[in-house]
Amino acid sequence: MSNTEKIIWEIEEFHRNIEKWFQGKTDNQESLYNKLLSGFSPDFKLINGNGDTVTLSMLGEWLPTVFGKFPERNIQVENIEVHYSDYHGLATYIETQITGKTTNRRQSSAVFLLNEEKALWFHLIENWI
Repeated sequence: MSNTEKIIWEIEEFHRNIEKWFQGKTDNQESLYNKLLSGFSPDFKLINGNGDTVTLSMLGEWLPTVFGKFPERNIQVENIEVHYSDYHGLATYIETQITGKTTNRRQSSAVFLLNEEKALWFHLIENWI
């Protein structure tokens, strides 16, 4: 798999799985939880649309509080653009979350660490649009 393919796969896979998590659609909650977090570097940081910084441990603590809380939420990812070197990747994309009549959109920029097997989320910045 090329570096571009690793990054796109990671973005799409994470969003498929977080949608399942929000909807509560899994036969094995622990397995899905582990799958969600397995794509992140231990040093991961997110700056969300509100300007708050979220670490990997904070994300791990937050996930159980939203499991199954949004059974109607759908998530779409579009306009993924990827640039990379041998060890790092930068991706930008638009994420849309639709819950009932509420739509939230964000422009995201993500830095990934690349290795032989996969791309690991390292830093993510989200801006509301």
